[in-house]
Amino acid sequence: MIAETVCSAVSAAALGIAVVTAYRKRFLSAARIAAYSLVPIGLVMTGIVGWLADTALSPTAWAGFGVLGAAWLLFAGTRAAERRRGGAGAGRKAAGRAERDAVAPAASAPSLGGASRPAARPGAEPRSGGSAEDFSDIEAILKKHGI
Repeated sequence: MIAETVCSAVSAAALGIAVVTAYRKRFLSAARIAAYSLVPIGLVMTGIVGWLADTALSPTAWAGFGVLGAAWLLFAGTRAAERRRGGAGAGRKAAGRAERDAVAPAASAPSLGGASRPAARPGAEPRSGGSAEDFSDIEAILKKHGI
């Protein structure tokens, strides 16, 4: 009963604010405020507010929430233990490995063969006067990526 009275008072006050806003020629804001102000009274008329008030004050409802929480904790605990132990997840891991092995190992290699790459010039030396050893790691990376 008190919840319905409070919701009705909130709706009436918000509708008053909407009227003042419309008086100031801000019709879009006034319409939006009026829409929000009708929500609490609509909830009272549908009975949702009464149901929530009965649920919030019911010890049986709170015991039900406790049982749901305990069920969730048991579920989460068993999932964590299963992951730690490697129970049902082991079958999924084996299936994943079999799927990876089904793909050819060279499938990710570039489609261009080694013969289509231009041959390195034999006399090419760095101009900075450094030795070829300075750039050998860079050349290895470039060759690895097919550049």
